[in-house]
Amino acid sequence: MNFDLPEDLRDYLAELDEFIEREIKPLENSDDNMRFFDHRREDARTDWERGGLPNEEWEQLLREARKRADAAGHYRYPLPEAYGGKNGTNLGMAIIREHFASKGLGLHNDLQNEHSIVANNVGVLLMIQYGTDEQKERFVQGLLEGTTGFAFGITEPDHGSDATHMETTAVRDGDGWVINGEKTWNTGIHKAPYDLIFARTAGKAGDGHGITCFLVPTDTEGFKVEEMLWTFNMPTDHGHVSLTNVRVPDTAVFGGEGRGLGVVQHFFNENRIRQAASSLGAAQFCINESVAYALERKPFGKPLATNQAIQFPLVELQTQCEMLRALIHKTAWMMDTYGNFTVSDKVSMCNYWSNRLCCEAADRAMQVHGGLGYSRHKPFEHIYRHHRRYRITEGAEEIQMRRVAGYMFGFMKQRAPKGVSED
Repeated sequence: MNFDLPEDLRDYLAELDEFIEREIKPLENSDDNMRFFDHRREDARTDWERGGLPNEEWEQLLREARKRADAAGHYRYPLPEAYGGKNGTNLGMAIIREHFASKGLGLHNDLQNEHSIVANNVGVLLMIQYGTDEQKERFVQGLLEGTTGFAFGITEPDHGSDATHMETTAVRDGDGWVINGEKTWNTGIHKAPYDLIFARTAGKAGDGHGITCFLVPTDTEGFKVEEMLWTFNMPTDHGHVSLTNVRVPDTAVFGGEGRGLGVVQHFFNENRIRQAASSLGAAQFCINESVAYALERKPFGKPLATNQAIQFPLVELQTQCEMLRALIHKTAWMMDTYGNFTVSDKVSMCNYWSNRLCCEAADRAMQVHGGLGYSRHKPFEHIYRHHRRYRITEGAEEIQMRRVAGYMFGFMKQRAPKGVSED
């Protein structure tokens, strides 16, 4: 087996690094934009006068970086060529995401709001796959240019990770629908002109079928953002919304009536393997920084690096990184080769372990750096606070472990690779 990175990917990483140095770093270092990345980052990014929402200057800076990346041909990497992309692979995206995160905080890639010069673009991928011709015409270009967008209204206050117990309902009314219910942790709702609302249209609580998703304009009568939920890492773009007799036309149905869960599940594995790679990269950054600091810091007349109490925890973390990297690369390659849902168990393994590993690496980096590590003058507290989120929001690690167990013990059946019998 050959574990070398494909030559075209190695060349592309070098091209991306050159672009970052030429276009992104100068932008990051101009007009005191470093305030969004140094010890002032949380305060600079947050508009405390508007309920903790992202600061408009911060979001404008992200838009400018994305605009430059798009002009250079990088932003749309995972999309089909027909949409200006490079037909990027899952393996390619995993390697790029890890590479970016291993560089630390910067305008090239900021995971707090899924910003990257090589975009994940889940919304665009969903629209290309499931949108009607009219919906594609209305949304795809605007999504890519940032002139339109939609938030994701899946999670409900009383059900959390269990999307099948959905109390939000949609009932047919003439040539449209009437939606009633609540959604929480509705990410991106502070700006999105549409919300992708998932509602039960048939079946009973617990059924995987009978859930439909709707593209709901956020200015529709009866649609209300009740509050923005403050989090461990601010600013917040997570809203709690209510829908009271919200009326939408039949053309608002996205992905087909009763097929809502299939829409999001289609891209869960792609999104989760990329997120796992990002957490791995952030973990590697924390380890690298800790090793470098331990070599230069000399308390009691000798480098910290000579102490086994410093060495051994970092050795364990590095070993886990190496094992996880091999599994992520293998899983992403299998997704490209055999299909997204032939490796669901491995995606869950990668996801829950990488998020836990990142938190442990950030915590160890704080310990190695001592008082400085605990301060906001180092990025470890930010990395910890952000990646702690993924142990819940990307599918809680307990859910991911239950998923793996389902395949291990035969309670769930995984799709067989293309051309391989399921018998």
